[in-house]
Amino acid sequence: MVKIAAQQRSVPQKLHLPVDSLAGVGPRVAAQLVRLSIESIGDLLWHLPLRYENRGQIVPLGYHLIGQSVLIHVTIAEAKSLMRGKARQVAQGYDDAASITLWQFGRFGPTLQTGQSYLLFGEVREGASGLEMAQPELIQSAQLEAIVPIYPSTEGLSQSKLRTLVGQALRVALHDLDECLPAPIRQRFGWPTMLAALQRIHAPVLADGVPTRDEPAFARMIGEELLAHLLALRLKRHEQSRDHAPRLSAPGRLYQELLAQLHFLPTKAQTRVLDEIRADMAQGSPMLRLVQGDVGSGKTLVAAGAALTAIEQGYQVALMAPTALLAEQHQRNFSQWFSPLGIDVQLLSGQQSASERRASLAALAEARSLMVIGTHALFQERVAFDQLGLVIVDEQHRFGVHQRLALSDKGTHPDRAGHRPHQLVMTATPIPRTLAMSAYADLDVSIIDELPPGRTPITTALVRSDRRDQLIERISTVCAEGRQAYWVCPLVEDSERIEAQAAESTAELLREQLPHLTVGLVHGRMSAAEKNTQMARFKSHEVDLLVATTVIEVGVDVPNASLMIIENADRMGLAQLHQLRGRVGRGRTDSYCVLLFDEPISDKARARLSLMRETQDGFRLAEADLAQRGPGEILGTRQTGLAKLRVADLVRDADLLDTARQLADELIAAQSPDIKPLIQRWVGAAHQYGQV
Repeated sequence: MVKIAAQQRSVPQKLHLPVDSLAGVGPRVAAQLVRLSIESIGDLLWHLPLRYENRGQIVPLGYHLIGQSVLIHVTIAEAKSLMRGKARQVAQGYDDAASITLWQFGRFGPTLQTGQSYLLFGEVREGASGLEMAQPELIQSAQLEAIVPIYPSTEGLSQSKLRTLVGQALRVALHDLDECLPAPIRQRFGWPTMLAALQRIHAPVLADGVPTRDEPAFARMIGEELLAHLLALRLKRHEQSRDHAPRLSAPGRLYQELLAQLHFLPTKAQTRVLDEIRADMAQGSPMLRLVQGDVGSGKTLVAAGAALTAIEQGYQVALMAPTALLAEQHQRNFSQWFSPLGIDVQLLSGQQSASERRASLAALAEARSLMVIGTHALFQERVAFDQLGLVIVDEQHRFGVHQRLALSDKGTHPDRAGHRPHQLVMTATPIPRTLAMSAYADLDVSIIDELPPGRTPITTALVRSDRRDQLIERISTVCAEGRQAYWVCPLVEDSERIEAQAAESTAELLREQLPHLTVGLVHGRMSAAEKNTQMARFKSHEVDLLVATTVIEVGVDVPNASLMIIENADRMGLAQLHQLRGRVGRGRTDSYCVLLFDEPISDKARARLSLMRETQDGFRLAEADLAQRGPGEILGTRQTGLAKLRVADLVRDADLLDTARQLADELIAAQSPDIKPLIQRWVGAAHQYGQV
């Protein structure tokens, strides 16, 4: 039994004080720090440097320095104050080797005086009249023998200010930082104390060299963070396993009736996974299972089998989808299957009228409806179930843990205190097993590793952007044959506004080039209603060609769409490309996916695109994506405790995952008093973990 020992240490309080309790932090600086997710003094300790600069060596000026950040010692020949534009001051400096123009902007930075000599640090650039340095940092002679950390920052917050604040936090840590890992564990792995690790990372000594990610100080921080998150997930799982759930062990009569009306049989993989689900649901504790299946592997049939197991015993089922469009698609599919069995399937989404919503809510509360499908509207407080036995969450990487838990709370009924529904989480994004074991440590994992026979293969082609005109002809031919096409403009810059503008420009150009076709448009800046309208028009074939951003990655099923064109494919990860490709190949017609790229292309990007052409195996692509790009591409947004990592990276630090799992097992088995402080340091209060 997992139990946290009673003799726990109290967590240090000063590190939890708001950051504005530090000297020099007023409302403006506090607001800037919040943008960096720094709200407490302790948060400053986990705000790690992006890189380091060695400021211990003065270099003579020269053109070979262009592009480098260096320390120079110059005398100012002339300095002028400027009243126009953004520049505040321009100065001409020189040393024994050359001269340089120095620009100052805004309110920050030193004001340079004619005839004075200065130590300045900054990036040397080539300007119109020779060497230039913009916004140089003034270095005091006492700072010369120093390796200087450079932190992620935000507009208006200088590096010197950040370093000063981190220095204050380190001084607090000297007296207020608990050591959460016992000495035997540190010695086993060669890790320093946490205080020593922080001092090495934030205040490195020149004699020890520039800190690197592969040294013990970083390993200590990364390993401890992974350990804390795994402990939190394990404890949450244990807490949930002590809850009571209905034992659902129906003989499967309804499922057999469903199979009898279908024109196909389940695959061996579908049957195996459904057996695993039924075994869980027959237990008296809540099932917590993740089902992974590649695009087209038949997860919906598995979900239907699980739903019928609950319905056959009189329990209600809720299926939550990430978008209203997907919810409507699920409702149509399940109604088509379940109506002949006499089962009513309700839809609950933000798109319903008030009267439709009232009718759906009443049907659920009075148990007249045994299945409901909806969006996040399902976990709003006004939604009440009579007897919720199973929660199915589709496309888990689009939801947060808190949403999944909020929906499961709906199953706690006043006259059955403590009862929770079983939970089934489905994702079409293949997740490598190592990553799944860590990021979804609170779930058991099942894999549908077989595709149903007869699925139309998709031919993937790599095409240079300068052959775009040939694609226009191809689209025209495909649409003339009565089929439809997608043209995807992915996020190139980290701006939804710029992405939307690019999609709008592309749509306008395609309308000019294909005037006989109806061209639709979907992008992230549209409202949900606008997106739903456009997607519905595409599904009903009112639109021939849909220009879209990656919002269609998880989209509706349009069997008539047989051509997918993806711009800038070389800038995207394999997992996302695979999901987008999966939007076609859903009908009986041969389908094609065209990956557009611009030359020159990097060797890594070319290898990614070549692998897309070679295989449609989502798990093989996921493993390659994990190695190349990291878990963000695979897991998506912040859906798990491990997705909110401050210092660790699930891919880069994969070698520490096994260490963290081993330590989690040891600490739990020993009922260690270090468990709670570890979780509180990295995750937050243990009892709040499932609510974040």
